[in-house]
Amino acid sequence: MNIETLQQYCLSKKGVTEETPFGPNTLVYKVGGKMFLLASLDAVPLQFNAKCDPEEAIQLRDAHPCVLPGYHMNKKHWNTILVDGTVGDKLLHQWIDDSYDLVVDSLPRKTKQEISR
Repeated sequence: MNIETLQQYCLSKKGVTEETPFGPNTLVYKVGGKMFLLASLDAVPLQFNAKCDPEEAIQLRDAHPCVLPGYHMNKKHWNTILVDGTVGDKLLHQWIDDSYDLVVDSLPRKTKQEISR
C-alpha cells in the first residue's frame, strides 16, 4: 500500500471527506465530521493512525511490531500503523474498515442515515 492507494481506499467509503486541518503534510479522513484516519505525507515508510477498540488495540500491538500506540493521539483508542510490508493490504484494509465502522457506529442516527443514502 502507498499513499495513493490509501487515499483511494478511504475516499471510496460512504460519506468520507479528506481534509488537511493540521497542515499540508497530514491527510485527515472523516466520516460524519469525525476523524477515523490520519496519514502523514512525510513518513517513510508510510504510516497512518487508525481508531481501534481499546482491547483490540493492545492485542494488535502485541501481535504486530508494525502497530504502535497512536502517535500524538489518545493511545487507548488509536494505533499508528507502519506500512513496512510486514502485513498485507488485506489486513491494512481491515484495520481501516474497523476504524471507519467504529466512528460510524458512534454517530447520531440522523447522521448515519444521511451517510447511507
